[in-house]
Amino acid sequence: MNPRYSFGGDEHLFVEYSEEMSLDAFFMSLALTNGIKAAGVGGITEICPANASMQVKFDPDVIKPDDLLKEVQTIEAAAEKADPVLRTRIVEIPVFYNDPWTHETLMRFRERHQDPNSTDLEYAARVNNLAGPEEFIAAHANSPWFVSMVGFVAGLPFLYQMVERQMQLEVPKYLRPRTDTPKLTVGHGGAFSCIYSVRGAGGYQMFGITPMPIYDPNQSVPHLRDFMVFFRPGDIVKFKPIDRDAYDQAVLDVERGTFSPLIRDVSFDLRAFHKDIAGYNHQLEGALNGH
Repeated sequence: MNPRYSFGGDEHLFVEYSEEMSLDAFFMSLALTNGIKAAGVGGITEICPANASMQVKFDPDVIKPDDLLKEVQTIEAAAEKADPVLRTRIVEIPVFYNDPWTHETLMRFRERHQDPNSTDLEYAARVNNLAGPEEFIAAHANSPWFVSMVGFVAGLPFLYQMVERQMQLEVPKYLRPRTDTPKLTVGHGGAFSCIYSVRGAGGYQMFGITPMPIYDPNQSVPHLRDFMVFFRPGDIVKFKPIDRDAYDQAVLDVERGTFSPLIRDVSFDLRAFHKDIAGYNHQLEGALNGH
């Protein structure tokens, strides 16, 4: 996998491993990101990993662009030899699918949608050749998702489905973005799911809402006291469908400060995953449930 290097203005170096997302490209990007951090190259002020690429911000008064490029290429050669094993965590995210709040919002913006006569879930099921919303929800919740990038909006995770390529859910974004999206909406655009960390504009299809806070600039939520952003690249997410009663209880728990997300530390081996995707995902679920 040969990376493509390019400069952005006077202060950025962009490294792209692939024009399409894959876990292999993500792991190469993450390995290079970690390698650059560990090297402590002078003049680097920020490193931003993305789905299949990464960007380095640097001070040209401290390190010349060509010198930085040579440093990164040397680190990249070493990173390619690293084992594709990641110490990470798997997190259970409760989701109230087909909830009344995203439903009310999507109905206000049907003129911006590919199919004004259906809901987002109905449309998503149809374009994925599934029988209906319930079958789509099952496909969305039954497999884990890999957090490949965090950003665009503060704390928003991009989630890549951990199944064979031909089984991945794909749904185009709205024809024109909405001006409103409820906070903590679980959405989908292209091959990526996401969780909207704040209320605002958006173009992803809306499938449900989670009661679990993922961004808290005040750091008042117990599981966000160490850092205001919950997700980090490499996290693994398992969605758990819940009903209205469970959602309301979780919201109450959040307000009381007693909500505690289910999180387990795991070691993810990309080679073992590729050998038996379904079996490896089953192991991850077992680790989440303490088995």
